[in-house]
Amino acid sequence: MLSGVICKVQPLRYSPAGVPLLQFELQHQSRQSEADKALDVNLTMRVQVAGELAVEVARYSDGSEIVVNGFLARTSQRSDIPVLHVNRYKLLKEANHGIT
Repeated sequence: MLSGVICKVQPLRYSPAGVPLLQFELQHQSRQSEADKALDVNLTMRVQVAGELAVEVARYSDGSEIVVNGFLARTSQRSDIPVLHVNRYKLLKEANHGIT
């Protein structure tokens, strides 16, 4: 599980099998405790959402706050860069870009 702000949303695309796919980055900031010491955590994680969840999440824009649950996998067979594959999500706050 990881929470953060959606950024750098890629356009919704489809796999060769017709499965909707969405990729974006999730910027996470929190204060954690490790060995009884406070630790500021700041990271950006690549995220991928597939299927109907991808269509749902594609409605949200950069700046929306979300919590995602899923698993880590390599980006590709030739890369060890991790990507978080989302199984579930919860929208915390939709971005408001001055539209009323």
